[in-house]
Amino acid sequence: MRLICSLHHHFSLPILSISRHRHRQMATAGQVVVSPSNTRLGWIGTGVMGQSMCGHLIKAGYSLTIFTRTQSKAQTLIDAGAKWATSPRELAAQSDVVFSIVGYPSDVRQVLLDPSTGALSGLNPGGILVDMTTSEPSLAVEIAAHSASKSCFSIDAPVSGGDRGAKNAALSIFAGGDETAVSRLNPIFSLLGKVNYMGGPGKGQFAKLANQITICTTMVGLVEGLIYAHKAGLDLELYLNAISTGAAGSKSLELYGSRILKRDFEAGFFINHFVKDLGICLRECQNMGLALPGLALAQQLYLSLKAHGEGDLGTQALILSLERLNNLSLDSANSSAKASS
Repeated sequence: MRLICSLHHHFSLPILSISRHRHRQMATAGQVVVSPSNTRLGWIGTGVMGQSMCGHLIKAGYSLTIFTRTQSKAQTLIDAGAKWATSPRELAAQSDVVFSIVGYPSDVRQVLLDPSTGALSGLNPGGILVDMTTSEPSLAVEIAAHSASKSCFSIDAPVSGGDRGAKNAALSIFAGGDETAVSRLNPIFSLLGKVNYMGGPGKGQFAKLANQITICTTMVGLVEGLIYAHKAGLDLELYLNAISTGAAGSKSLELYGSRILKRDFEAGFFINHFVKDLGICLRECQNMGLALPGLALAQQLYLSLKAHGEGDLGTQALILSLERLNNLSLDSANSSAKASS
């Protein structure tokens, strides 16, 4: 029996293996606990972060059905036990909770709301959509409204932490939507990182966008400090170690400082996607009548990287933009230091 609940009441996920009598008892108590034995998961998008996140769910014992545009990219997960679906709609029909983490708002709209192939069209009443893409707050509100009209739930839950956070199950998750729905999914979220409830539909997206504003301006400060230290003739490794324990220390420095010195620009988060995020931030600023000059500057610097064909590099490649502006390279400093040691 599948329960259909109002957004104003506690919902219960379908329990497929228990008696109807026991199901009614649990529904009345409102205490059905999400677990691998009673909750089927679907996952749309297995990119840089999605791969690791799905891996954690499979290891925890959840039944997982996946969909991605290129099946070969999901083969590792299929080999680990995940099932493959040919469309988001087919995936949702086999799932109680459907997660998505794709590239752009247009992708979110297509995989979740397309009337013929989208996940919502295949989701049973009482099911939940959890979009973990960084997307537009207004789209999150729209998805929530469409979901409610089908007696389903929708949570916008974008994440921060990059590829390392995904691999280490240490992501920060910003959740917007029905608070009861979010709390009921805590056992799943805890396998991926720490969930932070931010408010109603769209509030998770607003929190993630504020997070991106903080990251982009912090990254500008990090790379400008490196450029200045290089020009001043400092040993850059010594410099980063020295500032890491002071007020200039940051997660960005911890995650990306050594990567920059090693010229490791592999994407933990693609510049192309960061440019998308910062563009959404700027549009929201326009709607709010806000002037955020640091955000605007950072977006222009990242756009210059994209113009140079570097959009598939990681966000730490911002150093390349500052190197070009100043006609210098930190790489030459590293080479000189190695030669003299």
